Amino acid sequence: MREDIRRTVAYAAAGHANGRYANSIYSYHRHRYSNMSKNYDYEASCSLSGMDSGRIYHYGVCAHITLKMNGNSFSGYDYESGSNFSGTVSGRTVQLYDYSEGRYFNYSV
Repeated sequence: MREDIRRTVAYAAAGHANGRYANSIYSYHRHRYSNMSKNYDYEASCSLSGMDSGRIYHYGVCAHITLKMNGNSFSGYDYESGSNFSGTVSGRTVQLYDYSEGRYFNYSV
């Protein structure tokens, strides 16, 4: 799964779990902040749609993403890579397991 897709998923999951969307997200893997809103990814310079519905579209990579929340846990599917993901939100911290990479990625909002 691409980093910009992982970042979008983590951002959306945190927004759903916390009831509000942050202004940025930090990737521990990349040691970098990215500015985002529920409608725009500033690092990728592209629009996002469907954050509230769980049927996300990332215009930068022309990718559909499904996101299903279950309390503070989430799962879904990235159509661009053809892979599943899952994870948890704990306050401002998101841990995402990317099945295509076979490992965890951590974020903070």
